[in-house]
Amino acid sequence: MEILQERLDREYNVGIIATAPSVEYKIFKTNGEIEFVSNPTMMPDRSTIEKIEEPYIEATVFIPNEYIGNLMELCQSKRGIYISLEALDDKRSKIVYELPLSETILDFFDKMKSYTKGFASFEYELIGYKESDLVKVDILLNGEKVDAFSIIAHKDKAYEHARELCIKLKDEIPRQNFEIPVQATIGGKIIARETIKAYRKDVTAKLYGGDVTRRQKLLKKQKAGKKRMKKIGSIEVPQEAFLNILKTNTDQKNKK
Repeated sequence: MEILQERLDREYNVGIIATAPSVEYKIFKTNGEIEFVSNPTMMPDRSTIEKIEEPYIEATVFIPNEYIGNLMELCQSKRGIYISLEALDDKRSKIVYELPLSETILDFFDKMKSYTKGFASFEYELIGYKESDLVKVDILLNGEKVDAFSIIAHKDKAYEHARELCIKLKDEIPRQNFEIPVQATIGGKIIARETIKAYRKDVTAKLYGGDVTRRQKLLKKQKAGKKRMKKIGSIEVPQEAFLNILKTNTDQKNKK
């Protein structure tokens, strides 16, 4: 991903914003209409939605027997539905799971290789749509929604994803002269928050002696100035932040 973006920028002078890969969700509305949505920003208002379906795959994994437990743990963490386990010989087995496509397109293959030390192989086929309890998670920076960071997540994992996104953004966005609240919301309700602390300039450094009144006056003026900056300040999100968000991992630590 990084190499592709660098070449597009250097060779063709094309600046792009990388966002997480997405799948096409099937939205059944209360008025009988059906919409297909792949971009979270196009998700209809929740009050107009009867149900949401997402695409599923049937995943077949060929794996050494000693890693079966690790793989099953990975599939369960990805909302997998166990189908079958078949021994191919005394050393290898075939495991079949049904998995949401959205849980596999980003990092499933890499994690599978990590959990099995590179010995597993993986093939899949689309098997249609299944109903899921999905919600839209929005990210606000300094009170402004950033559409590029909006995601569609399963309700049971929404807080986990939201928390991870906020922490990542807190680490990736450069500090400003004012505090920046990083908030994750579902339907306007805040479910996670981090704060990017402001740079602190020592405005009293040039003061000598014990002039407490002058010191307090300068600190009060600094505080008022930061408050004004927060109201009008624009936040620049570096491209690296977008790239690192793609690597967001809410699963437990990979098995060694």
